[in-house]
Amino acid sequence: MDGRILFLPGDGIGPEVLLEARRVLEAIGEIRGHRFEVIEAPIGGRALERFGDPLPDETRALAAEVDAVLVGAVGLAVRPADGTQVDASRGLLDLRQLLGNHANIRPVSVPAALVDRSPLRPDRVRGVDLVVVRELLGGIYFGPGGVEDGVAFDIETYTEAEIRRISVAAFEIARARRKKVTSVDKANVLESSILWRRVAEEVSRDYPDVEFSSMLVDNCAMQLIHNPRQFDVLLTNNMFGDILSDEAAVLVGSLGMLPSASVGGDIGLYEPVHGAAPDIAGQGIANPLGAILSVAMMLELTFALQEEANAVRDAVNRVLEAGHGTADLQVDGGPAPVSTARMGELIVEALGR
Repeated sequence: MDGRILFLPGDGIGPEVLLEARRVLEAIGEIRGHRFEVIEAPIGGRALERFGDPLPDETRALAAEVDAVLVGAVGLAVRPADGTQVDASRGLLDLRQLLGNHANIRPVSVPAALVDRSPLRPDRVRGVDLVVVRELLGGIYFGPGGVEDGVAFDIETYTEAEIRRISVAAFEIARARRKKVTSVDKANVLESSILWRRVAEEVSRDYPDVEFSSMLVDNCAMQLIHNPRQFDVLLTNNMFGDILSDEAAVLVGSLGMLPSASVGGDIGLYEPVHGAAPDIAGQGIANPLGAILSVAMMLELTFALQEEANAVRDAVNRVLEAGHGTADLQVDGGPAPVSTARMGELIVEALGR
């Protein structure tokens, strides 16, 4: 099959990890007889510096013409000459909105090879396999906000329809997994969460085969560390999902390990969950596995190439089982870390075996 993919390297370590993701994509395509046309375009800080817009018109137009979009990292703020502050991460928010991808899927599993590299005890993380399903186009990130007379405000708004559609997405995913949904809210304080809980409970009645419960976000944050294996699918609003999925990266040992998919529109958006990490950019030490595993999600969800997606995941697991890891996965007394480029090479080599 043929596929067109828009690559948006972005900021910081984004170009480094996306280069390795591209190597893996091209390798699996060659091995399995697929041709993927890759088109690159700017987003984020680099786009802001060049075009004055973190999501230029050229990138917007290309995003509507491809089968899938893969992003490296976005988030460096750029201060223009006039002294005003422009947030480059707005480019990613605008892209999600442009594509209409309301559901962000963030799987978190701990491979056997990483159990001893997690900062948590092995008995806590062994067997962890959960998915955060995060509402992506509503909530406080898209609500009204501003600064007036020394007062800053950001307003959380959700409609019943927005809550219902993300709830349906979570239950459908749970049906294909262990059939358990935990909806996360702050219904003891927030009106938006009271509505969230009510609608999620209503949707749960349409899925009698799926176990359902609600949990306050502060308790969920604690339970993710105390007993993460209790979770299957976590259903969250935009902000809670952003925070909790980053916390869940601790279970695996590094934020660099986690992929994500943003779906719901005609074109899927795939990206590692880590940020631009400018402090390590250009050093060749970034972990590309989140980007590579995002390619696996793209193969599965956009192109329906399940065997190819599994092959990429299996290659990642074999490389980790062989003891290889980037600096973020280093443990005392363990093997020396490999570079970003070497990790990509190892995955490609594993694919060919």
